[in-house]
Amino acid sequence: MPSKRRLRWAAIPLGIAAAVALAGCSPTELHGFLPGFVEDGTAATNQTDRVAGLWVNSWIVLLAVGMITWALMGWAAVAYRRRKGQTGLPVQMRYNMPIEIFYTVIPLILVMGMFFFTVKDQASIETQWGDDADVEITAIGKQWAFDFMYAGEDDDLSDAVWTMGVQAQPDAEGNIDTEKLPTLVLPVDQKVHISLQSRDVIHSFWIIDFLYKKDMYIGKDNSWSFIPTRVGEYAGKCAELCGEYHSMMLFNVKVVEQDEYDAYVESLREEGNTGDITDAYDRLNNLPGTTGTTSETDSEEEGE
Repeated sequence: MPSKRRLRWAAIPLGIAAAVALAGCSPTELHGFLPGFVEDGTAATNQTDRVAGLWVNSWIVLLAVGMITWALMGWAAVAYRRRKGQTGLPVQMRYNMPIEIFYTVIPLILVMGMFFFTVKDQASIETQWGDDADVEITAIGKQWAFDFMYAGEDDDLSDAVWTMGVQAQPDAEGNIDTEKLPTLVLPVDQKVHISLQSRDVIHSFWIIDFLYKKDMYIGKDNSWSFIPTRVGEYAGKCAELCGEYHSMMLFNVKVVEQDEYDAYVESLREEGNTGDITDAYDRLNNLPGTTGTTSETDSEEEGE
């Protein structure tokens, strides 16, 4: 009994110290120093908190398991060390059933728990707005820049407006003028659905502060739905090695108020940047399900 009381009294100050330490953490620290959060804790999108929570909580569990494992290893090394005067091998045991059950069941529970929370969060993050989206945008990756197309009324691509980007151009000192990078403009607090496509090889569309990235394929469209929740400017890049100038495949993201977004779309229309550019400048014509010409078929046609 006295030992239990001592343990209880020792746990109280430890708990208080932990609570005080956590209370003193900034939102950045509470979110594992991940990007996407400001001092007041406002996230960049409606899913950023969920992604950060999955990441941070997974690390907490893994560190706890690691600390327990390291402590048990240290205890075994000390408790079962060779004593003075001992010779030969220690007593050999075939198995210890309780311990074997323990190190089989506990890891299984941990894996199942992490799998459950990952699948639950992934299902929420991957939910697409579909027809409920307020804004429909097509982002097209190409070597080595991005094109952005904003759908018109009723998602009519014939009435769409667009910008076509070029890769970053560093100066002699390696500095990049970010104002010249392709820019994706999004309205704040609106349901955004982005169709992700490629004109050539596999790219990966990554907005860093949004804590999310997704691949872009040719011949197989991908999509991403989210709500931008904070006005601001963010950096984006391709996260898939896609060729010689992959590191120059950068873009900007501007989250603005609805009226500023509407004015931007209208300015593109006034510049004459209208119409569907989905298939414009695609380098690959032999998409899945199509038949390309070959030298053999060409020679047969010539013979005829």
